[in-house]
Amino acid sequence: MAQQSLLGRIGQLARANLNALLDSAEDPQKMLDQMVRDYTQAIREAEASVAQTIGDLRLLEEDHTEAQATAREWGSKAVAASRKADSLRAEGNGSEADRFDNLAKIALQRQIAEEQQAKGFEPQIASRTEVVDKLKKGLEGMRSKLEDLKGKRNELVARNRMVQAQSRVQDAVGALDLMDPTSEVSRFEDKVRREEARVRGQEELAASSLDAQFEALEADGDDVEVELRLAALKSGTSTP
Repeated sequence: MAQQSLLGRIGQLARANLNALLDSAEDPQKMLDQMVRDYTQAIREAEASVAQTIGDLRLLEEDHTEAQATAREWGSKAVAASRKADSLRAEGNGSEADRFDNLAKIALQRQIAEEQQAKGFEPQIASRTEVVDKLKKGLEGMRSKLEDLKGKRNELVARNRMVQAQSRVQDAVGALDLMDPTSEVSRFEDKVRREEARVRGQEELAASSLDAQFEALEADGDDVEVELRLAALKSGTSTP
C-alpha cells in the first residue's frame, strides 16, 4: 500500500505541468524557488523509500537463492541416502537399507519443502521488481523535472533582471523627457530672438528720429532763405 502511494506521488510530481503552474502563479520566481525546495525534499524522501524497497527485494532474492540452494542440498542428501540403502541391500543388510531409504525420503520431503518455499518467493520477487523499476523510472522523471525547474528558475531570474534593467533605463529616459533640455534651449532661443527684435526696433526708432531731425533742419533753412529775401526787398537791394 505504501509502495502504491509512493508511486502515485512520484508519478504526480513527474507529470506536473510546469508551464500551467507558472501561468497561474502570482509570483512565478517565488513559486519556482518553493517548487525546487519541495522537489528536492520529495526526491530525498523518495530515494530513501526506493532504497528500502530495493533492499527488501534483494532480501527476497537472497531468500529465494538460499531456498534453492538448500533444496539442492537436500536433493543431494536424498541421492546419497538412496545409494547407501541400495548398497546395504545388495550386501544383504535390509534393516540398514530401510533406514537409509527412510533418510532419503526425509531428505526428499525437505527438498520439496524448500522448492515450494523458493517457488513462493518468485511472484513476490516479480512484483517487487516491477515496483522497483517503476520507482526508479519515476525518480528519474523527478530528477529531470527538478533540472527543468532549476533551468526555468534561472531563466526567469535572468529575464527579471533584464526587465528591471530595462525598466531603470526607461525611467531614466522618462525623467529626461520630463526635464526636456531641448525645451529649455528653445525658450532661451526665443528670449534671444525677442532681445534681438527689441534692439532692431530701437535701431529703427533711432533711425526714424534722426531722419526727422534732418528734415526739420532743411525746413528751417528754407525759412531763413525766405526771411533774407524779404529783408532784401524791404531795403531795396533785392534784384528782380
